[in-house]
Amino acid sequence: MSAFCQVTGRKPSFGKQVSHSHRRTSRRWNPNIQRRRFYLPSEGRTITLNVSTKGLKVIDRDGIESVVAQIRARGEKV
Repeated sequence: MSAFCQVTGRKPSFGKQVSHSHRRTSRRWNPNIQRRRFYLPSEGRTITLNVSTKGLKVIDRDGIESVVAQIRARGEKV
């Protein structure tokens, strides 16, 4: 699976790497994706999400229950 955050939707960004001689080659910047397990008290089970470090801050701020509800509203299976 590619580097994709299930919470924020962050994906790799693309650009050029410029050498000292100014030759340009393609490269990509991957987001900092972590595979984390979270406990859902309402369902009594744990889920595993691929989240960026920004997504972890969103989960801390909003709570795992509301974040999972937003993911399911987008149509993703959790």
